[in-house]
Amino acid sequence: MHSYRELGLTETEYDKIIKILNREPNEIELGMFSVMWSEHCSYKHTKVLLKRFPTTGERVVQGPGENAGIVDIGDGLVVVFKMESHNHPSAVEPFQGAATGIGGIVRDIFAMGARPIALLDSLRFGDLKDSRTKYLFSGVISGIAHYGNCIGVPTVAGEIYFNNCYDDNPLVNVMCVGIASKDNVKLSKATQVGSSVLLVGSSTGRDGIHGASFASENLTEQSEKKRPSVQIGDPFTEKLLIEACLEASRHDCVLAIQDLGAAGLTSACSEVASKGNTGIEIELSLVPQREEKMTPYEIVLSESQERMLLVVKPGSEQEIKEIFQKWDLHAQKIGRITDDNLFTVKMDGQIVAQIPIKGLTDQVPIVDLTAVPFENSCDVDFPQMKDLQEAFFMLLANENICSRRCVYERYDHRVGTNTIVLPGADASILRIKNSNKAIAVTTDCNSFYCYLDPYEGAKIAVAEAARNLVVTGAEPVGITDCLNFANPDDPRIAFQIQRAVQGIADAARALQIPIVSGNVSLYNESHRRKIYPTPVIGMVGLIDDFSNLCKAGFENEGDLVVLLGVEDNNPSACEYTRYILGVDSGKPPLLNLEIEKRLHRACLRLIREKIIKSAHDISEGGLAIALAESCILGNAGIICNLSTNTRADFALFGETQSRVIVSLSKEKLSALEKIAREEEIQIMPIGEVVEEDFVIIINKEKIIDTDIKTIKDIYDNSLEKLVNE
Repeated sequence: MHSYRELGLTETEYDKIIKILNREPNEIELGMFSVMWSEHCSYKHTKVLLKRFPTTGERVVQGPGENAGIVDIGDGLVVVFKMESHNHPSAVEPFQGAATGIGGIVRDIFAMGARPIALLDSLRFGDLKDSRTKYLFSGVISGIAHYGNCIGVPTVAGEIYFNNCYDDNPLVNVMCVGIASKDNVKLSKATQVGSSVLLVGSSTGRDGIHGASFASENLTEQSEKKRPSVQIGDPFTEKLLIEACLEASRHDCVLAIQDLGAAGLTSACSEVASKGNTGIEIELSLVPQREEKMTPYEIVLSESQERMLLVVKPGSEQEIKEIFQKWDLHAQKIGRITDDNLFTVKMDGQIVAQIPIKGLTDQVPIVDLTAVPFENSCDVDFPQMKDLQEAFFMLLANENICSRRCVYERYDHRVGTNTIVLPGADASILRIKNSNKAIAVTTDCNSFYCYLDPYEGAKIAVAEAARNLVVTGAEPVGITDCLNFANPDDPRIAFQIQRAVQGIADAARALQIPIVSGNVSLYNESHRRKIYPTPVIGMVGLIDDFSNLCKAGFENEGDLVVLLGVEDNNPSACEYTRYILGVDSGKPPLLNLEIEKRLHRACLRLIREKIIKSAHDISEGGLAIALAESCILGNAGIICNLSTNTRADFALFGETQSRVIVSLSKEKLSALEKIAREEEIQIMPIGEVVEEDFVIIINKEKIIDTDIKTIKDIYDNSLEKLVNE
């Protein structure tokens, strides 16, 4: 028998289990407690903190607590979305770790009765010069491409960052977005006693056992031996499962749907009963198995993929079975909903485990974070690079800035024929079929900022994601997050978590964007290093009429280019200081949420009133990189003439927040100025769109003088060269 310590439980937790049961647990019960009380399933370190988030709003249909969050977009439609992590599995088996991450997040969406229409991925890897990083990078990208392409859900957006803090512990965060009829939403709450419990989809094997516990511990040299904890995915079965579950969800006899993800049957069964304040009884001998002589322990803890739990009205079992048989999938009744508030597990009619439902779900011992305030942020007298054109070329080639084209070209981002704006822009845009609506989707987090100041960095992650949507013409309507940190038992990491959560809460509240779903991933460290705090923000925006869609590329020669927003470029830490100057310290840019909010209003008005032709957010690499990206996207050039009291390098590459560059016809300038005055937003005309030159002049001195062909070649091809070196 496993000892409770081997399963990741503490002595205090074991004592509480005995009190809940009024006896010693048997091996199966101990395994069930260990997965349900793991950090991955219970959020025992962060549950209290997450209550700080704003989770309600006029569009919110379903907030945190379900498989995914739901936001109303009008006309009887809702958008359903969620982000999850698959970090530890991807560290030991990158292909399957990433692939099954995609499979799991997609199941969260169609479990709600929504058709998945888009995938996004936020990825972090170590030093790209390291051979293991290249192995992990290749495996993760291949796993995402394989699974997403096979199930026919386009991967349309995301981000990739490289830093040696992720050498041992890559981050693989995946997000899925779906569309459903508001009247057809399904929840995972089993309230009707006597209902039948059906296990549908694939057979159950031994893969993934204790995967939830594995995801709740530090990575060590022994982690490689835990490959059996990484599930094996079958995207072709998942594609069938999507269609079968969506067909079944349209039937009123289906009362609840729950994905079998982390902790398998243990989690799915206990969650549907707990949410419904009922009990559940299952018979393991009825579970379709693909391996011989599986024990009750293995069956109840297996994390085999492509499986769902359906709770259906008594007498309707055959109706549902026929749907799944049509798609060549199992649909086996394995139990029923009871009124005793117990989770009873039987094997061949004999009880092998019996636990009070709330003991598994609601009575998890909460861990009080012991936080010790500390500062990474500090004042730095930054040196200055003399050749700023060379610095510009180096930033264009920087792996954290250059185009991700060699990655997203491996993804099928057009399948489903909904993608209007493809990967590579501020946000991707998907049309909503049979309507004039569209949604914009993005992910964002600058973990370097969060390392220097977790509060300010987390605020910026929210604001940057919102800005990415606003410049497309979309109103941000909802947030999902994936909070990635190292060991929360370290008081300094606990402080990072507290400050980052507060930063997200303050920014979301100020910008009035509710947080409707999310995930927490802790223990992302090895004996050698801890990851930077990485609170990734996924965000969805609504474009009520996609004729108001705005793109980022410059369009016409002779158009004016205008800088909207804050002009202050006082030296602060940024990609230029980190990568070019080699300084891994400093203070991140500060974010004024009131100015950010005014910028959003002004930008949306300018787009909806057809005053501007393009809009692009300024982020990593500063103004010079943003101008280059707009030129590349529009296949046009620019002559930019700046007058500034700021150091020339920070005028070019500083990452001051709350700034957007727009282009417009000269005759529209007075209309832009009027809106800027009304919204109290600073503006500065900075240049003109030309055919192919790329010239930046500062205080009458030509600093950068090149052409679009040159910068496009560097920007488009650098990542592929780095990966293949």
